[in-house]
Amino acid sequence: MKYFLKLIRTKNLLIILFTMLGVAWYLLQSNNYQKVDFDWFDYSLLIFSTIIIAAAGNVINDYFDIKSDLINKPEKVILSKHVKPRWAILWHWILNAIAFIISIYLSVKYSTLLFVFVHLLSINLLWFYSVQLKRKFIISNLIIAFLTALVPLLSIWFFKVLNESSMPYSPYVEESWSTYLDYSFVYFLALCAFVQNFAREINKDIHDVEGDLLAQVKSLPIIIGKEKAAYLTLILLQLPLLTFILSFYVFDWIEVNKATMILLLLSGAVNFSSAILYIVKKEATLTWINHLMKWSMFFGLICLFSNSL
Repeated sequence: MKYFLKLIRTKNLLIILFTMLGVAWYLLQSNNYQKVDFDWFDYSLLIFSTIIIAAAGNVINDYFDIKSDLINKPEKVILSKHVKPRWAILWHWILNAIAFIISIYLSVKYSTLLFVFVHLLSINLLWFYSVQLKRKFIISNLIIAFLTALVPLLSIWFFKVLNESSMPYSPYVEESWSTYLDYSFVYFLALCAFVQNFAREINKDIHDVEGDLLAQVKSLPIIIGKEKAAYLTLILLQLPLLTFILSFYVFDWIEVNKATMILLLLSGAVNFSSAILYIVKKEATLTWINHLMKWSMFFGLICLFSNSL
């Protein structure tokens, strides 16, 4: 069980859990209209299906990465050492099958193909990413960044679908209560999540150059060089803070309270410190930059809860 939990990357799955709970918390707390019939059971099913799709994706990714992982991070290899590869394949299909069944239930109940489409898209992207697309220049990084940003967007879509089906509970006859929800802050965080994870994936590729060369992976650091890839990563890390400044101070697209403003500025400061560290110490700080990016994303996640206070 211990190795299975490591294989599915439990910590990453917890981030998905808290992200989707955070979006629901933020939207429900910011809703001024109390007659809302929010279905926590169905939303919990959506969270569960999202988590197990990600778990299946982690399993199949490790299955196809055994050779390169033995070079890049041999101490972290689980398949073939502690878990038989054929069991990994079996768990991959079982988890995806359960998630797909849940998506059918949600799509039938709410009369929309949205959930089936998003689940099938995610399952297939993770499969083809592991089998082939991971070896393609920059495409692999964009896929992971896109799927990360898709998590909060999926929560928004659930709200919109649920609201359309709950119009009788609205204080207005003509419109559902979704009309009065402001999704802009969640869209902003989804955009930041895309950029942040795109940068993080490039940074991970820098660490994996040796194994990727053996596996004939055409990663960004291999094509343009590790140093240029590192500088690109650091430039990308400054974009969330720039987006916040433009969205809040210049164009007034989002509203944030003081606690959230401090967290977002702190997140931006952490990313900026990553750039300073790399300029000073170069490759010696690449691992530290990866840790700092995790802290930056953690501050962004907390914003979902702080901005509804």
